[in-house]
Amino acid sequence: MTIDQLKSAYEAAYQKSATDIFFSPGRVNLIGEHTDYNGGFVFPCALSFGTYLLISPNSEQKINFRSLNIDAVYSLELTQLTTPLPNKAWANYPMGVIAQFIKRGVSITQGYDILFWGNVPAGAGLSSSAAMEVVTAFAFNELLGTGYDRTELAKIGQAAEHEFAGVMCGIMDQFASAQGQKDHAIYLNCDTLEFDLVPVKLEGIKVVVSNTHSPHHLDSGAYNDRVRQCQLAVQQISAVRPIKNLAELSQADFNQVEHTITDEVAHRRARHVVGEVQRTKDAVEALQQGNIEKFGELMTQSHISLRDDYEVTGLQLDSLAEAAWKVDGVLGSRMTGGGFGGCTVSLVRDEAIPTFIEQVGAEYIKKTGLKADFYIAEIGDGAHRIVE
Repeated sequence: MTIDQLKSAYEAAYQKSATDIFFSPGRVNLIGEHTDYNGGFVFPCALSFGTYLLISPNSEQKINFRSLNIDAVYSLELTQLTTPLPNKAWANYPMGVIAQFIKRGVSITQGYDILFWGNVPAGAGLSSSAAMEVVTAFAFNELLGTGYDRTELAKIGQAAEHEFAGVMCGIMDQFASAQGQKDHAIYLNCDTLEFDLVPVKLEGIKVVVSNTHSPHHLDSGAYNDRVRQCQLAVQQISAVRPIKNLAELSQADFNQVEHTITDEVAHRRARHVVGEVQRTKDAVEALQQGNIEKFGELMTQSHISLRDDYEVTGLQLDSLAEAAWKVDGVLGSRMTGGGFGGCTVSLVRDEAIPTFIEQVGAEYIKKTGLKADFYIAEIGDGAHRIVE
């Protein structure tokens, strides 16, 4: 939808004009998966599509939540904003953000009429939830003059996901949505939140996102299981070498202490995390050196580890990645996001893109019976106000 169409939709919903419009992007993670909640490195970039928020104050002591993507409408008194709604209501995402402002001592005394619309494909693992959280945090930060920086807004979004959606996610998704910069990826240390913006220079190569149309559900429990399994590995390793996070271990360190992980599943989870942290470091170095072929190889290695050791891929993601690896002109391909469905991300030479879409699409239908969609990713800016 265009901005004018969104304005018209807002007027139709609330019989008045929106006073402000904000936007926050979805993200694609180039490499560094399931390392964020383990204190490791990630390398995401913000996308050009995301979530829009249109808002204006009202004369009621309530906040009204509407979305053009979902039929359910919620109208909540200001006194109701700190208790999650039942049945996984979508409004828990923006409500959880507002609750974090209140928890920080911010007084919400004004009601608002809010309308969301997002063009992040639903269930694609491209962080539609984080985009909604961050756009809400950015909007209220601006409107209330609370002065939080973008890192704090990312923390607010993460806390909302933990407390209102029940997903114990790391910080990566919200951080990328808040801190993204056009044509740059974010090399983020998830333990310290120190980060570098690294130019993504891909001469004659595009980032292609392939959507399985097998929606992932991070709140299904499997994601939180992985968090607990990694925590068990930390606990067992700490008997001989006290650590806070798996990412503190180099590969050599891990080789020395891995025998302490007596739980076989936790051992495989830890092996992935330690290897993935090193792959992410190596991939960023390769990109900075202009060695895109090496970057692509590391992406493929990442997927194999996520498939075999972390077990978060499945038929659909594996079918897309494995089909991509067969296409001449593909430098690397891997699942991106939490897994259990969603999307793959591939580096594809420009001249190979039509063949890639045709061959990968055909093989995917043959293996799964599903039709994939393909997007040429454009790396965009983080959260901002729409100024016309």
